[in-house]
Formats: sequence, structure tokens, C-alpha cells
Amino acid sequence: MKTAPTKTEGSGEPRSGGSTAGALLVRTVRANMRQYGMLVALALIVVLFQIWTDGNLLKPVNVSNIVQQNSYILILAMGMMIVIIAGHIDLSVGSLAAFVGAAAAVMMVEYDMAWPLALACSLLIGALAGAWQGFWIAYVGIPSFIVTLAGMLLFRGGTQILLEGQSLAPFPRGFQNLSQGFLPEGGPLSDYHDLTVLIGVVVVAVVLVQQWRDRRRQQAYELEVLPLNLFVLKCVAIVAAVLAFTLTLASYRGVPVVLLVMCAILIGLGFVMRNAVIGRHVYALGGNKAAARLSGVKDARVTFLVFVNMGVLAALAGCVYAARLNAGTPQAGINFELEAIAAAFIGGASMSGGVGTVLGAVIGGLVLGVLNNGMSLVGIGTDYQQVIKGLVLLAAVGFDVWNKRKVGT
Repeated sequence: MKTAPTKTEGSGEPRSGGSTAGALLVRTVRANMRQYGMLVALALIVVLFQIWTDGNLLKPVNVSNIVQQNSYILILAMGMMIVIIAGHIDLSVGSLAAFVGAAAAVMMVEYDMAWPLALACSLLIGALAGAWQGFWIAYVGIPSFIVTLAGMLLFRGGTQILLEGQSLAPFPRGFQNLSQGFLPEGGPLSDYHDLTVLIGVVVVAVVLVQQWRDRRRQQAYELEVLPLNLFVLKCVAIVAAVLAFTLTLASYRGVPVVLLVMCAILIGLGFVMRNAVIGRHVYALGGNKAAARLSGVKDARVTFLVFVNMGVLAALAGCVYAARLNAGTPQAGINFELEAIAAAFIGGASMSGGVGTVLGAVIGGLVLGVLNNGMSLVGIGTDYQQVIKGLVLLAAVGFDVWNKRKVGT
């Protein structure tokens, strides 16, 4: 007669051999295949270009450049991921970013408005634009593809009208720091940026506490958890990655201001999508709209708020881009929507909706950003870069389709 496996005292885990641990690891990887797959792909791309560029890719100055150069796309990608999870698409974000950047330029350059007030007004413009599009989609019932295509034309034309076909510059230094600035220096360390090192240590502590709390919570509900040795290995890998990134930034000029902005958005939206009621409603709508309605989800309200959020993030991305250029330009935002959509799908979004994470959008955006930067460093032309990025996007979506068919069989 077979006996059930006994549990280790105080651990909540069965005493099992390597085969059980291996099976659990395989199940965990399969359950998160898209996200883990993109993490592995990102790591391989980094290693490839680090070797190909003779170590130039991961030089501190270049790592800071990658963060700042791709910040506006990562901001757009986080919002776009939520739009796609809800079962919609937004083609207007690039034009809206350009329009808001132009509006900010007019306010600061022509009307001499203080930059914090101009930034606040810019975000309000983005929220109103998102509300305008969300109204037609959520309450009138026009498909998001049509509404945001109209918005793309409307905001692109509005940009040309505001700027009269010319660039407006320069901006106040405080506004430029939104994209170009770094945390202030100062402290006892001579080789590293002190505040950046302190932030890295705090992040490591918070991550470890959160990992342990999540594990204890899963055990309390008798959910399956990784064996202790694999859990420790996972924590060591996370700590090593955070510390390596921290020391790389700290050996140059420290943490870019825009990185803190992106981290705040990632943490906030990640919490909402994982823990808040509206986040679960977004997933429910994208997964099965009819069932979500029957369950009491107010689909129109949720859709409306999703597009308001996208409008605010597009406005912020437009301000970040304008601050980086130190000018409002009529050509800003071209193809930003395609980059954001590609980042979302590479990061794990599904064409059918209901699947994806905000962190996955960041990973997808970093895959594209590192590809762009690495290919530029080795001298690959922009024409071939477009071909390679197209193939990467096709492979990511193809993998999603293949994975769904495999799960369904």
C-alpha cells in the first residue's frame, strides 16, 4: 500500500526527490512560458551583442543611453499592454504623444508657463484625449481600431497646426531633466554613485521580502510552491541581476530620472492589474466579454478607464520625448504606436486579449531596445534593422499561436 508523501515540518512542502522538483519546475516554466521565454531571449541578445561589440553594449554610459533612448516606448508599451489585454488596440498613441509634446512646447516657449504646470496640463490633455476616444469605443460601440485610427489622423493634424510646421525650443532645464537628468551625486563612495547604490540595496531588500511573503501566502492557501533550493536559486538570480544593473548605473552618473518614473508606473500598474478589482475586470473583459458582463463587470466603464490611462501615458511619453530632444517637433511620434504594439506582443500579449503582464511589456520593449542599440553599435543599417525586428515580432506571435495550440491538445 502506497503512502502519501510526508511534509517537512514548518515548510508546507512534501519531501520529494529530484524528479518531483524537476516536474514542478517544468510546470512553472510552462505556466509562464512566454515571459520566461522572453527573459531568456533578452539575456541571449545581450550576451550576443556584448560579445559582438567587444564589450561596448554593457558599458555604463551605453546602458544609461539604452534606458533613456527607449523610455518613451516603454511607457507607451505598458499602457498598450493593458489596452490589448482588454481586447482593444490603440493606433493613436504616437500622434497623441506628438500632439502633447507640441502643446507643452507652446505652453513653455510661447507663453512662458512654468514647466511643472505645463507638465500637469499636458497630462490633463492626454487624459481628455483618452476620455474622448474611450467614450466612442465604450459607450457608442465604435471599434477601437476605427476610433484610434481617426485619432491618429486628428492628433497628427493638430500637431502640425500647433507648431505651424516648425520646431519650438528650448525648454527649461527642469523639464529637460525629465528625460536627460540623473539623481544628484554626493556621499562617501568615490567610484560609485552613492544614492544609486542605496536604491539598489533597498530594491534588493524589498524584492526578497516580497518573494518570501508571496511564498508564505501560497503555502497558507496550500498552493504549489517551488522547493526551497529552487526558491533560493531564484532569489540569488534576482539579487545578482539587480545588483549588476545597479553597479553598472552607479559607475557612470547614477539612476536616470526617467528610470524612476518608469519604475513608479510599472509598480503602480502592476499592482492594479494583479491586485485591484478593476485589473481583474480588464483581464475578464479580454478573456470573455460576454461572460464578464454576466458576472457583473461594467464593461463600458472599464474600457473607458483603460483608454483614459492610455491617454495619460501617451501624454507622458510625448513629454519625455520632447524633453529628450529639447524641442517640440512636427515629426515626433512617428511609428511609436507600432513600436509599442510590437513590444506588447513580444512581451506576452495575446491577439485574443485577456493575456499579458505590464512587466512583460517592459521586457518586450527592452528586447527591441537592445536589438536597436546593438545593431547600431555593430553598424547594421536601418533597413536590415527593420527586417530583423519584423522577424522577431513574427516569431513572438508565432510562438504564442503554437503555445495555445499545444495547450489545447
